[in-house]
Amino acid sequence: MKNLLKNLGTTLMFLAVSSVLSFLFFHLGNKNPANIALFYILALILIALNTDGYVYGICASIFCVAAVNIFFTYPFFKMDFTLDGYPVTFLVMLAVSIITSTTTTRIKKQKEILDERERKLAETEKERIRANLLRAVSHDLRTPLTSIIGSSASCMEDYETLADEEKLELITNINEDAGWLLNMVENLLTVTRIQDDSGKVKKSPEVVEEVISEAITRMRKRNPDIKIHVSMPQDFLMVPMDATLIEQVLINLLENACVHSQSVKPVDLTVASEEDFVCFKIRDYGIGLDEMQLPYIFEGKYTCNTVDSYRGIGIGLSICKTIITAHSGTITASNHENGAEFTFTLPKEREYEYDA
Repeated sequence: MKNLLKNLGTTLMFLAVSSVLSFLFFHLGNKNPANIALFYILALILIALNTDGYVYGICASIFCVAAVNIFFTYPFFKMDFTLDGYPVTFLVMLAVSIITSTTTTRIKKQKEILDERERKLAETEKERIRANLLRAVSHDLRTPLTSIIGSSASCMEDYETLADEEKLELITNINEDAGWLLNMVENLLTVTRIQDDSGKVKKSPEVVEEVISEAITRMRKRNPDIKIHVSMPQDFLMVPMDATLIEQVLINLLENACVHSQSVKPVDLTVASEEDFVCFKIRDYGIGLDEMQLPYIFEGKYTCNTVDSYRGIGIGLSICKTIITAHSGTITASNHENGAEFTFTLPKEREYEYDA
């Protein structure tokens, strides 16, 4: 009923407006019915575009032909079927209405199909991300938690017999594992900042230099000995982004490069400004990435071969992918001659998006 009233109201509104314009045009001196008919043809097109089905357009076309015949053709206010060209005018208006209605109905259906397909693809992608995160969480959280429980149990049960060095080692292990778990929780909480419905983020123009500085500052609170060499353009650079999320991406990638590369050399962070996007490169000079795992590196499955390999980097990379995709950017991973390199881009959008 609501849809019926909407379509009927739309049809009557366009017919009324076209009739008013036609009377004004007619009484201002233009007495040619063919010119008057153009107003009604425009009304028919608008009715077909803004209503569902063919009935409203066909009924409107009958009214339009009758209106031209009665109101704007001599003898006025009288239906005359003997007028020259009247059947042609009727058939043309009817054809315009049917063709336009058919075309717009087909376009609407195609749009509905495309919208449904995009919705299903978005749902599939969200389910894939959830599955990857759950798989990574179940793997990455179990081992450090087991280690914390084991170290704390040993410390409590054998406290009197353990040497001070052994106690310190157990406490240190607990502290490191707890810190790593805290970082993991921060990663998981980061994902909740991405809206579930649209997969987009709230963006505002941010100074790239400040975002990088904040990310490095946060990293050094956990790892005071990290060495990072930053290279940026001299120009003042602003990019629309969610600063907190991009900081988390930088922290994940820089921490991976510092911790898992098995290298004492500084990590290079290079920022380049292109025409349509800003490019961030994080390059280390260590053991590189496993070529066999590269195609799946952002799916939450990647594991490294370092001594502390139970602290997998998979979930962090999966979250990086989620964040950059939500920013309409790209992220890739590769090896160079002396280590690994991660690259992500953020578009320079001319109009910033603000979500309510």
